[in-house]
Amino acid sequence: MLIIGITGTLGAGKGTIVDYLINEKQFKHFSVRSFLIEEIERRGLEVNRDTMTLVGNDLRAKNSPSYNVDCLFERAVKSGGNCIIESIRTPGEIDSLKKKGKFILFAVDADPLIRYDRIVVRNSVTDKISYETFIQNEEREMNSDDPNKQNIFACIKRADYQFNNDGTVAELILQVEAVLKEIDDHGK
Repeated sequence: MLIIGITGTLGAGKGTIVDYLINEKQFKHFSVRSFLIEEIERRGLEVNRDTMTLVGNDLRAKNSPSYNVDCLFERAVKSGGNCIIESIRTPGEIDSLKKKGKFILFAVDADPLIRYDRIVVRNSVTDKISYETFIQNEEREMNSDDPNKQNIFACIKRADYQFNNDGTVAELILQVEAVLKEIDDHGK
């Protein structure tokens, strides 16, 4: 069983990679976002990016820095087969998943203006924000010394493979295909 984790900046293309792995490579998908929405709804809170950050940080602080992905990993093991866990946000999550078996971390990034345009088009409940708020959210999530809070920058630096997604979907998919071939060839 191969588990690919995916990290990256807001609107960079994590979902595009996930869709490709699900539809073309038959990976099963486990989403931290969906996991957090389940908890937010259980708590009777409003679903938005701020609440997702607060609840995610709270769960990690009360349990462990890797709690959210550990729960998803357990679901992945039960499902059998190759899986993708989206979205890795703390170094503790990486450490925990690396200890559990065949785990590879992908990171994706793109120019901030391109990413903002993408989230405007995506139009999810957490994406209805101004460019200024988009940048503020990203700054809040990029760096933290607290192991229970998001540190996307550290996660991107620790990725096994990094993708630049300033171009087209087809160009991104070519990058992913090349990496999957390399993983296959090396039995990684």
